[in-house]
Amino acid sequence: MPTPSMEDYIEQIYILIEEKGYARVSDIAEALSVHPSSVTKMVQKLDKDQYLVYEKYRGLMLTPKGKKTGKRLVYRHELLEQLLKIIGVKDENIYQDVEGIEHHLSWDAIDRIGDLVQYFEENEDRVEALRTIQRQSEE
Repeated sequence: MPTPSMEDYIEQIYILIEEKGYARVSDIAEALSVHPSSVTKMVQKLDKDQYLVYEKYRGLMLTPKGKKTGKRLVYRHELLEQLLKIIGVKDENIYQDVEGIEHHLSWDAIDRIGDLVQYFEENEDRVEALRTIQRQSEE
C-alpha cells in the first residue's frame, strides 16, 4: 500500500508518461515542486516496491502494478474535481481542496462519490436544484 507521498509521485509519473511518453527526474521534481535528489530517493523506493523500474541515467518505466495504481490515482483525483465542480466549489479552490482530501478517503468512499457524480450528471435538473438550494442559503 503506497503512502500519500508515494501516491503523489506515482500519480505524477503516470501523468507525465501519458502526456510526454516519458518521465524524467527533473520533470517530476518540477511538477511536484521538490528537489531532484528527493525524486531520486523516492523513485528508488518505488523501484524497490515494484511500482516502476529505475535505471540510473536511463530513466524509468512504470510496471503493470505502477500503471494500474497511477491510473486509479488519476481517476480518484479527476472524480474529486468533478464532485467539487458539481457542488459549486470555486475553480480557484478545487485543486488545493482535492490535494487536501484525496489521500484521506477510502476506495469505498471514492466509489460512492463516483455514484453521486453519476447521479448528478444523469439529470441536469438535479444540479439546478442544488444550485437553487445554494442560492437560498446565501440569501
